[in-house]
Amino acid sequence: MSVRILVAGAAGRMGREVVRAVAGDPDTELVGAVDVSQTGADAGELAGVGARGIPIRPDLAAALRDTHAEVVVDFTRAEAAFANAKVALAAGVSPVIGTTGMPPEQIGELGRRAEEKGVGAVVAPNFALGAVLLMRFAAQAARYMPEVEIIELHHEKKVDAPSGTALKTAEMIRAARAAERLPRPDEEVKLPGSRGGDWDGIRIHSVRLPGYVAHQEVIFGGVGQTLTLRHDSIDRASFMPGVLMACKRVRGLKRLVHGLENLLD
Repeated sequence: MSVRILVAGAAGRMGREVVRAVAGDPDTELVGAVDVSQTGADAGELAGVGARGIPIRPDLAAALRDTHAEVVVDFTRAEAAFANAKVALAAGVSPVIGTTGMPPEQIGELGRRAEEKGVGAVVAPNFALGAVLLMRFAAQAARYMPEVEIIELHHEKKVDAPSGTALKTAEMIRAARAAERLPRPDEEVKLPGSRGGDWDGIRIHSVRLPGYVAHQEVIFGGVGQTLTLRHDSIDRASFMPGVLMACKRVRGLKRLVHGLENLLD
């Protein structure tokens, strides 16, 4: 049977991309769409896949009740995604969240609610499979090359910095580090912030410019050598295989999973 999916933020760029992906996958069924804008518009027409008879509605709780959705895919904003996820879990529906910027305590609360209800949930900083592999490779490299900096580059409309992907990468690097970091002299920083943010000794630099979608470099430095890992999402369609995979697997979970890497074989 097809997974019944409702898209939150269906009028946004990522929401429209999710609608297109769900409509084109034989194992998923678009049953609902919610957004605070474009209310009443057909979600399929707005996404460019033709009329689907699914109007965009403003009320998530009512839409869940009427559509019998199994999964809510959310690419809105952090505060809205958190509220939407609580509504979904209360209704026994699995949230699949690609929105970044949600603080750890909120993710923890959603995890507790998911376990209490016995409902699967997925929160992923990045659904691009290449980005997930980059994070894995970075964690492996950190065992041997602990000196590292991260540069993430996104479009100018991304509101959170650093990106959730960069923070998740730093977290995985910290957990994997085995070697000792080299001692550093006191730095003379002439322009505050020019060395990026310091996350437990890992420097993270954020770039926000038109023309980018989502990109990340992880640069390791060692004696006489450097190692650079880079991933580029040049189209938002790059996130959709991971989104669809999460939608198909989340109903088999009984808890919240943080990071798409936990769903890979």
